[in-house]
Amino acid sequence: MGNVLIVDDEPVNISLLTELLMPHYKICVAKNGEKALQIMSSAARPDLILLDVMMPGMDGYEVCRRMKSNPDICDIPVMFLTAKSTAQDEEYGFNLGAVDYITKPISPSI
Repeated sequence: MGNVLIVDDEPVNISLLTELLMPHYKICVAKNGEKALQIMSSAARPDLILLDVMMPGMDGYEVCRRMKSNPDICDIPVMFLTAKSTAQDEEYGFNLGAVDYITKPISPSI
């Protein structure tokens, strides 16, 4: 069973994603970028990161930028899940190293 790290500051988003994914994956949650980076570097390193962009403090883009510059965790795939939905936002996320960019509200089937 793979480990998924959900990084989001909104409890409703965390609940929805956890409910959808828990039957298939082990779930870990971080409510801010600093905590996410700590978890990524821990022994329980995630296999996938679902990362919100708009969070207080460090935003998701900065979290991704920092992790991709760290050789110990740069290979963990990142999927942005965000309300930022312009083509420029999506392109920016991919340029930072994301493997996918999904806009909110999410569709459970996607």
